[in-house]
Amino acid sequence: MNSDGTSPTDEQATRSGGGIPVRGEVIADRFSSDEVFQRIVADADHEITSSVRELFFSGVAAGFAITITFLLYASMTTKTDSSIVAALLYPLGFIYIIIGGYQLYTENTLPPVALTLERLASIPALLRHWSIVLAGNFAGGAVGAVVLAYGGVFSPEATAVAIDLAEKGVATPAWDLFFKAAFAGLIVAGVVWINFASQDTISRLVVVYLAFLAIPLGDLFHVVVSFTEALYLMLVGDLGFVVGMWEFVIPVLLGNTIGGVLLVTVVNYYQTSERRLEVERFEHVRRLSIREWLLGNIAGRSYVPVVDTVEDIVRDPDSYRVLVPIANPRTESNLIRLAAAIAESREVGTVHAVHIVQAPERMTTGSQARRITHESEQLLEDLERHTDDYDVAFESSTIVSSRSFEEVFDRARRTRPDLVVLGWGPDRLWDAARAERPINELTNTLPCDFLVVKDRGLDPSRILLPTAGGPDSDLSGEIARALQESVGSELELLHIVDGEDKRQAGEQFLERWAEEHDIEEAIRTVDTSGDVETTIERRAEDSTMVILGATERGMLSRLVTDSLHLKVADEVDASVLLAERPADRSLVQRLFGRGRRRK
Repeated sequence: MNSDGTSPTDEQATRSGGGIPVRGEVIADRFSSDEVFQRIVADADHEITSSVRELFFSGVAAGFAITITFLLYASMTTKTDSSIVAALLYPLGFIYIIIGGYQLYTENTLPPVALTLERLASIPALLRHWSIVLAGNFAGGAVGAVVLAYGGVFSPEATAVAIDLAEKGVATPAWDLFFKAAFAGLIVAGVVWINFASQDTISRLVVVYLAFLAIPLGDLFHVVVSFTEALYLMLVGDLGFVVGMWEFVIPVLLGNTIGGVLLVTVVNYYQTSERRLEVERFEHVRRLSIREWLLGNIAGRSYVPVVDTVEDIVRDPDSYRVLVPIANPRTESNLIRLAAAIAESREVGTVHAVHIVQAPERMTTGSQARRITHESEQLLEDLERHTDDYDVAFESSTIVSSRSFEEVFDRARRTRPDLVVLGWGPDRLWDAARAERPINELTNTLPCDFLVVKDRGLDPSRILLPTAGGPDSDLSGEIARALQESVGSELELLHIVDGEDKRQAGEQFLERWAEEHDIEEAIRTVDTSGDVETTIERRAEDSTMVILGATERGMLSRLVTDSLHLKVADEVDASVLLAERPADRSLVQRLFGRGRRRK
């Protein structure tokens, strides 16, 4: 007997899926609802982070497979003179899709929505996923409709039946279409749930067949089948495109979507327990913030860090915050000192160092993540001493993630600093940018001011600041003034014009610009050569630091794609600081745009 009064064999007892006590080592004969949900979310994580090409062409394959359903239903009706017998082959196209792993829109009312409900994917990412899959389905269905209309596949009798099927659908009232489609959406999403609960192909095959057989027998509607029927009628009949889409396809689309999402996904989600993601795969997953969930263009477990210790930090709303992402605390202490000098010029300044540790795609154990975090914290403690000479607060946190460069932007959006100071060069976070995505969107939707630093000692004693005006040049002026106040930097302003006749205008510009930025004591130089890069290189020979503002075409996005051909950064011996301010973008652009700076 054990100390609690049980026998040794009692300790081996467990419960089956139905909750009946059994003896010995037992493997449950079915998945629990939590386990099914875990399988769905794991699969959705892969799907929602797939490329546009993968999703679209998988959708095309699924849409074309639906043509088989339409073809067989119409052909078998003429041969058997029975719609019930004809319906027996209706599920064939859906079997190809689900067993074959193609992307069907109505299937995607479950897995990606489950991921979104867990706040592991944003709503814009879900809408993007839906749009791509639906476009692929419609493209595949359109190809099939064209082949059926002009390829001589149908017999004259089958053509008449196909036209009749489409006409009946178009003639059905919109509300009837909606509710019939809602039940079809329920059936398809239910099939997906059961599909993940099944442990063998035969069971999946039977479930798929019986479920999709219910659609024709129940006189229900599926949006991809309906689109194919409508387009076929447009090609061989007199149905108008607007009428076919607005009065037939759109009501079916809405019904399928709402039926799948509300009647299955939400119900199945809330029948799971709060422990549904408390498994090793999701042990350290950070859910998206509400703002990220509503507006972010991010999705999937691979888009959140394995470990993130930032939650321990309480933001002071009155502090000017400088975020310093670093890859190696041993070699990037100069960035901390630069950030401290900038922050000290403000009434209340804070430097937040975040150590971003590149992790493998799948961390093997939680203990491995904890070991990495412990080592990182020790390295960050050593960094704090570099701020001792400055009147600033110091904070630090650690991110362990399979990403690196993208985490810089994620952290900036979450903590909302005033400035990000980012190292640029070998073995820095910058180098990982070309292997990550969506870089174009990230670098054109800046969450705050960015200062990209090429470190050649970071001596701020003699600063050269070329300027031609603009918001990015304004940021350069603010950085220069901050360093002047903190460490007493000697500052030279440089303005380059094209010709001697423009010298006076250039001098007036520099005088006005220096006054606006409260750096009137700076040396002001106007060069009339018109050769910007050569002039900067020549004037930088006596400088220890050069601060450059981005052009209106942007800087970060061009740096990351190697399209910013700036010889100054490579030719001069001084440290180079590249400053860029966020560009204005509308809500629509943030939700659906690819990311472009306003010219």
